[in-house]
Amino acid sequence: MKTLYIRIVVVTLLIMIVSSVIAFIGSNLYYQSILKPSNDEKNTEIARDVVELYEAASMEESTFFEKTARLSYQFYVTDGKGTGTFYGEEFRDRTLSPKVIRSVLNGTTYHGMAEYPSTTFVTGFFSNELSNSIGVPIEIDGKPHALFMRPNVKQQFNEIHILLSVLLLLTIVLSMMIVFFSTRYLVKPIRELTAATKKIAGGDFSIQLHENRKDEIGTLAKSFTSMSRQLRQVENMRQEFVSNVSHEIQTPLSSLKGYANLLRSPSLSKEDQEYYTKVIESESTRLSKLSKQLLTLASLDKDQGVIKLEPVELTSMVQVLISQTRWLWEGKDLSLSFEADEVTYNGHGELLYQAFENLLSNSIKYTPRGGEIIITLLTESKGITFTIQDTGIGIPPEHMEKIFDRFYKVDESRSHERDSSGLGLSIVQKIISLHHGEIHVESDPNEGTTFKVTLP
Repeated sequence: MKTLYIRIVVVTLLIMIVSSVIAFIGSNLYYQSILKPSNDEKNTEIARDVVELYEAASMEESTFFEKTARLSYQFYVTDGKGTGTFYGEEFRDRTLSPKVIRSVLNGTTYHGMAEYPSTTFVTGFFSNELSNSIGVPIEIDGKPHALFMRPNVKQQFNEIHILLSVLLLLTIVLSMMIVFFSTRYLVKPIRELTAATKKIAGGDFSIQLHENRKDEIGTLAKSFTSMSRQLRQVENMRQEFVSNVSHEIQTPLSSLKGYANLLRSPSLSKEDQEYYTKVIESESTRLSKLSKQLLTLASLDKDQGVIKLEPVELTSMVQVLISQTRWLWEGKDLSLSFEADEVTYNGHGELLYQAFENLLSNSIKYTPRGGEIIITLLTESKGITFTIQDTGIGIPPEHMEKIFDRFYKVDESRSHERDSSGLGLSIVQKIISLHHGEIHVESDPNEGTTFKVTLP
């Protein structure tokens, strides 16, 4: 399996190769269409200048062309009858058509550079062939001759082609080195993310990533770090949840075991026996209620917001709830009032009943004898609002943000919280959330608490 580092290196090198090929083809097209005709025209002018210089120099043919050849030019002079004379650097290929020679002797200029085959690409400029030259007519000793000339490219570029070769080699080597090192730099944060992923998979959420980059890698590192923190919070919550569940189950189980052992005593009085039996029954009920709440939470978490919706007569449902809990609030001499519109809501009837029941049970539980509970169910512009207000003991401000946390209890020492698991409000919030609603709470210690549920 190829690593990302190898993939990036290979892709970059392929890009360099493809780019070089495209650049070569582009430069060849530029040479064939622009530079080659321009080079032919320029050397044609030089050849004609050489003819004019010869005619004005009053110098022997051999002497003139030998000295001129030292200026980095190659010459071939012929009258068409003999082999002709070469001056300067040797031509690699001396082949030249007699027809071309006759044409130049007759006064026509030969454009061998412009007519040179394009199949040689840019290298045609360096082809040291007699056919790759400029031919112009010249008169020597009163007789017509043909002068073929081309620049001595080898001599002109003897030093510079070495420099270009070294430059090209260094460019290739340095490019490859830069690719390898820059790719390693790019892949390094990804390797760190891979190592961090393995640590998280192993349960270690204490990772440190460099988040100061401003590119996509930096954004990914920030997102990854944020995810790690959230996973750590979830893991802490999970551990706390397991610990709380174990504690909540262990307490009634210990009571059940203890009082069951006491019932075995042969000297146990009938009153003690009845008392111990009631305690066992109470703890069993408490354990059953806890199990039911845990199953409810598990079921709600599993639903992931997908619940069966149907028309629910909320007003009638709340009236039934008040009637069924009548013995509780009347037993504490509580005053309960209910104001409602005729409300029909498309939701899950059983879950909404459980949510409202939990809220009403809390109000009854934490409102002292002789207190008051006010319930309203109204249709407003922003939705349906269910409000339950009591004159109970209230909630301290420092606990307001945590009252919906699972197993959270405001004060473990309160005797009336002995039968509380700390799951009731968590269930309420989950149910309201599944209905895309909101729940808010306002409370003043020793004055009362108000829960307000808004359903869209």
